[in-house]
Parts: sequence; structure tokens; C-alpha cells
Amino acid sequence: MKANEIKRSTVFKVDGKNIIVKKVFVQSPSSRSGNTLYKVSGYEIGTQQKFERSFKGDEVVDNIEMNRRAIQLLFRDADGCTFMDAESYEQYILNNDSLEEELPFLTDGLEGVRALIAEGQILGIELPTTVILEITECSPSMKAASSSARTKPATLNTGLVVQVPEYLTVGEKIKVNTETREFMSRA
Repeated sequence: MKANEIKRSTVFKVDGKNIIVKKVFVQSPSSRSGNTLYKVSGYEIGTQQKFERSFKGDEVVDNIEMNRRAIQLLFRDADGCTFMDAESYEQYILNNDSLEEELPFLTDGLEGVRALIAEGQILGIELPTTVILEITECSPSMKAASSSARTKPATLNTGLVVQVPEYLTVGEKIKVNTETREFMSRA
């Protein structure tokens, strides 16, 4: 697999380490002869060590085949989260460090979560593109605010803070994009 095909939740092998990708940042060349760089950040499976590296678009990495299985969150404690396979009822435990990017979106009953499993071991989870969260804290709504007006910060029920239009109030449910962490619409 070429580096320009790397996406979030991809697992690949580099320098003898299995890496799960959390973010990919594309840096365009500044000159005509320059190469597009793909800055990949994630962590090493097993040791949970952070991994950051830039690849040129045509560099080749070894892709690792994995299964995606539907799971649901059973419970969350101080150490991590316990998930259950929707078909086999097998339980998987992931610590909070490996779920750093996903924790602000995990709620009870969240549909569309998938486990990334390779060689019988859970590597991480894949969230749906959008999740519905509730506003728990924000400044009061403005009566004259239009839908395309300014924004204000709002704290959601998972602790995530996003910018929302001024007309939204505490208790409203909104859709949030899990990749960009941005408000999309009312739910």
C-alpha cells in the first residue's frame, strides 16, 4: 500500500512495528519539484507508544489485513472501556490511552462502532462519521440570532467542547462530525 492511501484506522507495519493510524495530515508541496507529504500520527500496537512520521506519497508501507466487527460500549471505568461483540458476545477491553481520540464521542447505546481486529487481538475502534450528543453547558441563546450568525463554545455530555450557532441552548441534541470535531446540525 502506498502512503497516499493511508487513512484513519489503517493498520500497517513499518520498521517491524505494527502501527494504527489516528490522524493523517496532508502537506502539499511548496515548489513544483516538491513531493506531497503525509504526516501520520498514531500508536504502536502492544506497547501503546506514540508514532509520528512523514511519508512521501509514493512510499510503500505493509498493510495489515484486519476484520471490522460491530461492537457496543458495555461500560466505562477509570482504566478504560469494555466493549461487546454484537454477534459473538465476546468482550474486548481497551485502555483510555488507546482511545484518546474516540473518548469524547463514546456514549451509552452509540450505534455504528466497529472493532478493528487482527490476529485475534483488538487494535482499536472505528467510530461512525457522525454522533448525536447533548449540549450540557453554553452561554444563553440570543433571540435575534440568525442561523448563519456567530458561534459560541458549547460543552457536550461527554466533555467535548465544540463551536455551535448562538441560537442553540442547553439540553438540545446536535450532530457532531467525529473526524473534524465540528457541529453539523441539530439532531
